[in-house]
Amino acid sequence: MSQITLYLDDATQALVDQAARAHGISKSRWVAEIIRKYAAHEWPQDCLALAGSFADFPLREDSPASLPPDVQRIGF
Repeated sequence: MSQITLYLDDATQALVDQAARAHGISKSRWVAEIIRKYAAHEWPQDCLALAGSFADFPLREDSPASLPPDVQRIGF
C-alpha cells in the first residue's frame, strides 16, 4: 500500500477530522473513499437513472430542419 503526504490548512484539516469521526473511520480511509468517489471515470448511478426521463427534452435528431446550414469549408 502506498502512502502520500497532504499539506492542509487548519480549517481543511478540521473538516477531515470531523468527517472521518462522523463516519466512524480513520482519516486515511475517509480520504481514500473521497478520492475513489470523485476520481471515478464513470457517471454516478443517480445521473444515469435520469437518462431519458425528460420527455420534452429536444434532441438534435428530432428537428434537423431547425439546425443552421453548414458553412462552406475551405480546402487545403
